[in-house]
Amino acid sequence: MIGSTPAPTTGDAYRRFLARLREVRSHGVSLGLDRMLLALERLGHPERRVPALHIAGTNGKGSCAAMADSILRKAGFRTGLFTSPHLTRFTERIRIDGDPVDGDHLGSLDVSVVATGVPLTYFEISTVLAFLAFAEAKVDVAVLETGLGGRLDATSTCLPSACAITSIALDHEAILGPTISHIAFEKASIARPGVPMFLGPLVPEAERRVIEVATAAGAKVLGPGDYPPTPAAPALPGKHQLANAALAVALSRHVSAALGRPLGDQAVLDGLAAVRWPGRLERVGEVLFDCAHNVEGTQALVAALPESSRRVLVTSIVRDKNAAGMLAVLAPFFDRVVVTRSPSERALAPEALAAFVAETRSSASHHLRDVVRVASPIDALAVARAYAGEVPDGLVVVAGSIFLVGALRKLVQEGGDAGAGPALDDSDPLP
Repeated sequence: MIGSTPAPTTGDAYRRFLARLREVRSHGVSLGLDRMLLALERLGHPERRVPALHIAGTNGKGSCAAMADSILRKAGFRTGLFTSPHLTRFTERIRIDGDPVDGDHLGSLDVSVVATGVPLTYFEISTVLAFLAFAEAKVDVAVLETGLGGRLDATSTCLPSACAITSIALDHEAILGPTISHIAFEKASIARPGVPMFLGPLVPEAERRVIEVATAAGAKVLGPGDYPPTPAAPALPGKHQLANAALAVALSRHVSAALGRPLGDQAVLDGLAAVRWPGRLERVGEVLFDCAHNVEGTQALVAALPESSRRVLVTSIVRDKNAAGMLAVLAPFFDRVVVTRSPSERALAPEALAAFVAETRSSASHHLRDVVRVASPIDALAVARAYAGEVPDGLVVVAGSIFLVGALRKLVQEGGDAGAGPALDDSDPLP
């Protein structure tokens, strides 16, 4: 199951691979498919050897992918799951039958990627390695989460049996475009001729644009009214997961039928009950971790917050996100906000976040008592825990940045003392 995984490999091949990733990552993001297509051609097109479920969306695509993977495994299929970013270890991104691919083995596979001579980006290397690992393992189905957008995303080189879009909201506007319509175009462009496109609940503007783009591409579009609701709530908390679960069931039923092995009802129920997706409304003791990192994500988070007489938020937000909008959603639900800086070079300074919270306090009526600036995430968690611990049902929520969630979740899981724990582990490149 996702979340219960073997210890990560730390051999020489993996360390060399991580060093290469750090170097490549410093070159930044460069969207486009030409490099991917050339590299895959030189590698013998591993992406063509496995049918894929290709899932895009602003939020929910990782949860939907995890649920589809869980359902298919319960039905006896051998699966490959590719998601991003990772929380702690790069190997989390590429899984076979629920388990991360061995890190040293990824390092050995990367030797052939380097040999292509194609200057791939960080995400392109990840995607090519997923294709190679899945083809080598002869998985029955690959479940692929897009990285950014869809039209020019490296995963769009796959051979899809079905495509899906979970949601569309404003995010990554500098890259995907300034409006919902622009973003919908980018995500809907994963559509392929003759391949069904399943849609989650979309706002009208997004739905119109997606249907237009997908239909023009020759895809059959199926909205929430064209496939059944989920037969049971998934193990993942939050009402928003019901729509993701219905989409995952529809995708799983389609690909299993296409492979000549129709999906049984019990496999669906078992898969939904067994799914794990770390860092998404995940409770570890008195700390709730959630990777909400845009306005739509924070809205889902506050809708799912458990009752507590004292809530404390620990947050960090990167500079290309709508920090003011996110904090306007979050702050009214907390007694104290502790702002800090995650291990990302793009993280906003705590002072900037505190200013946004102050604006929220002046424009809204809620019970937020104060905002505290703490430079170190470890110390920020200690401050939050101490304050929440003054009452029996105190709750600490860590949200706003995947970088922050990944670092502090590892600390809490390992039972570290947040006040005196070790430095944050950066042994793997940041997500």
